[in-house]
Amino acid sequence: MTDRLSLLHAGAWACAFAALGGTKAWAEEGDRVVRTPLLPKYREECAACHIAYPPGLLPAASWHRVMANLPRHYGTDASLDPGTATALAKWLTANAATSGRQSEPPPEDRITRSAWFIREHREVSPATWKLPNVRSAASCAACHTQADQGDFNEHNVRIPR
Repeated sequence: MTDRLSLLHAGAWACAFAALGGTKAWAEEGDRVVRTPLLPKYREECAACHIAYPPGLLPAASWHRVMANLPRHYGTDASLDPGTATALAKWLTANAATSGRQSEPPPEDRITRSAWFIREHREVSPATWKLPNVRSAASCAACHTQADQGDFNEHNVRIPR
């Protein structure tokens, strides 16, 4: 019975993941997938330099610190006008992780340093992270072919060689 329930649970997750994409970002919260429509201004401002990370990948406290430190955003000045910064911070914290794997702030508020990220990417070799077309764990689109659409479905992963 347990094996059957596990298979049903896995099938439900597969169906949920297959339906994700478009202009919505997703993240797991506990036992459910949360779809969040991407705020156009968020996509415009943040995706100019990196993918528009789904807000559910960090807890509100992390997003608050990230937005409060935009002049020193991981080594880059990502300052925004006060109105835009306030609107994005409000949206990010409202849609942040509240339970599940992403609810604990990772070291330095880096998605790639969170325990769940490390666990999900444990099969990626250290050499892969150093490839010229990958360069770091933050380069989601190097492997997740639809990351720019908020789709991190493992069926769309192509690990560079």
